[in-house]
Amino acid sequence: MKFSVYQVSRKGGRDKNEDRMGYCYTRDSGLFALADGMGGHPEGEVASQLALQTLAALFQRSAKPRLEEPLRFLQEAIMNGHHQLLRYATERGLIDTPRTTVVACLLQGNAAYWAHCGDSRLYLVRGDKLVARTRDHSYSELQETLSQVVPLNDRVNRNVLFTCLGSPGKPVVDTAGPLLMHAGDRVMLCSDGLWGSVSDAIITEVLATYPIADAVPELVERALRAAGDKSDNVTVLTVEWEGTEEVDSTGGISTISLGDEVFASTIQASLAADAAADDLDEAEIERSIREINEAIKRSSSKRR
Repeated sequence: MKFSVYQVSRKGGRDKNEDRMGYCYTRDSGLFALADGMGGHPEGEVASQLALQTLAALFQRSAKPRLEEPLRFLQEAIMNGHHQLLRYATERGLIDTPRTTVVACLLQGNAAYWAHCGDSRLYLVRGDKLVARTRDHSYSELQETLSQVVPLNDRVNRNVLFTCLGSPGKPVVDTAGPLLMHAGDRVMLCSDGLWGSVSDAIITEVLATYPIADAVPELVERALRAAGDKSDNVTVLTVEWEGTEEVDSTGGISTISLGDEVFASTIQASLAADAAADDLDEAEIERSIREINEAIKRSSSKRR
């Protein structure tokens, strides 16, 4: 595979940044993910970290060097992240469970697959066209989609999510794909701090007009300016797809020469860096990561 990645995360007007993002890849498969820890519940930054770390650990275990069933992997990995959050809360005696949204995209064999829970979004732009966008698990999106079938009461707060990871009920996880990728296609993952202040039309225009190294910072700055002092965390990760064949272009990431067992990830490293910035207990984060890996090993042994 050959692709380029550019990512930015800004705290905005919040006390801390509860968004997390990252990617990992093998020779034949790449996983890109973003999570937005939910305010109003404890330890949102931990929720988003645990969700991404679970995805990365399961990807490392399963992509050898490709996934047999990408959509099934996404569904099961996200649900595993949900169960890890419930276990985290139970073991620490928390009254409420840390909660997070998540959106993840797999690029494999010239195709894209994606899944999401909550209102973190995926955009896929081809040329100057918006080819695909996820639909938020919020009452506003539900009304827009089902208004002719199930009218919603006007008194409902339509920006409230009806599902997320860490919720008491089983999360809703929507999946899509495969969608055949073309060279130059751009896949953007973002938290609601971006799309809540910048329209889909502007997002598409900027992604279509500028190189991703310019487009991502531009979009983030526009969102921060539009939202002002009360801006939410704004996090954006964008991938430009170049293909699966040997290409002559410079820059970007090429996995063509990687061996079958080689795995690379930015997720754990970025988590540690973000944690330090937010004054989290790094030892506690490392303990959580070890617990997740041990739980994954135990669940793997039971299935054998």
